[in-house]
Amino acid sequence: MAGFTETVEMRGHIIDSQLLSSVLNELADTGVEYVMEIFEIGRTVDDTSYAKIKLHSDDEQTLERVLARIHDFGANPTDIGQAELKEVDIDGAFPADFYSTTNLPTEVRVGGHWLEVQSPEMDCGVLVEGNSARTIPVSDVRKGQLVVTGRSGVRVTPLNVARGGQTFEFMASSVSSEKPKDLQIRRIADEMRRVRDAGQKILWVVGPALIHTGSGPDLGALVRNGWVSVLFGGNGFATHDIESNIFETSLGVYLSEGIPAEGGHEHHIRAINLVRRSGSIAAAVSDGTITGGVMYDLVQAGVPFVLGGSVRDDGPLPDTVTDILETQTKMRQHIGDVGLTIVVASMLHGIATGNILPATVPLVCVDINPSTVTKLMDRGSIQSSGLVTDVGLFVRQLKDQLVS
Repeated sequence: MAGFTETVEMRGHIIDSQLLSSVLNELADTGVEYVMEIFEIGRTVDDTSYAKIKLHSDDEQTLERVLARIHDFGANPTDIGQAELKEVDIDGAFPADFYSTTNLPTEVRVGGHWLEVQSPEMDCGVLVEGNSARTIPVSDVRKGQLVVTGRSGVRVTPLNVARGGQTFEFMASSVSSEKPKDLQIRRIADEMRRVRDAGQKILWVVGPALIHTGSGPDLGALVRNGWVSVLFGGNGFATHDIESNIFETSLGVYLSEGIPAEGGHEHHIRAINLVRRSGSIAAAVSDGTITGGVMYDLVQAGVPFVLGGSVRDDGPLPDTVTDILETQTKMRQHIGDVGLTIVVASMLHGIATGNILPATVPLVCVDINPSTVTKLMDRGSIQSSGLVTDVGLFVRQLKDQLVS
């Protein structure tokens, strides 16, 4: 047969999880021909299936693009070979043909041995050092290091779903504003209990709307009772939380009455200024400038937090990290042992967190806007589940489930 061919294989619950249909749809969309050489279907709900597929295309580049795309669905070449390593020639840039990672469990074959790639993260390279391999961001790579190039010797394991269930069974992956909220919140609370009992961390990613809706005290109660292990947010969240403690307003509006305060438009910058005079949020707690609120509870409980800045920030607070690469580094330092991530009203920080999390860590995204909830899945966070609801009511109901 003229042209170019490659044979791939898939193993696992490839039918129930629709991985096989995703691969076949990709082949149909690109016009790549295929022959199903072997197709073994599991006989029981617990049995896995196996498919061996021979691909053919008249165009080599088309075939290469398709192989790269279906690799993410767990379609690995049968002749997997050895990982090709190249030495980095300049700081901060990979070789042109570097292997670009997914957030799925990945292995590379080096010297005849399979090495598990540590810290799975999308859009990185694979750094090999001796008998270990890990992901590395392009900004961190240095001249002389060895990284994987091409796809030879790389094996990706997709998240499989057994019949009658899904990878993360406590939530449905589809997004709808019409689903029963009470049931979903109870399932999230149950998952939080399971994660904490297993000794894993619960990561919260929060936006300032949580404070604007008046649910800061509810999140504070969750912090005090050990349901927040680490928190990611921005300058706005921390600023309005501190504003609410010092001035009883958020965005200059009294939280208790819902009416604007005289001169309230200045409250957020005055709150920032007071913290800057103290030197840090922790120092402002220590000297009595801040006497309550979520940031106060985080400091008092010793819960770590990362505040990532943006170009629109006022101030900012002294704890806000204004260098984006430093922010990413600090976030990566806290995702080890995370068993569950809850994103509330924070699209940008939520996407940033999803980008660095392994696909094996379930993520729940809560927002009143359905498009915000779906963006995480659209950006590659396939483990994301969505809940469309008012964030204030969500945090309050979750607190009622977990705090006596």
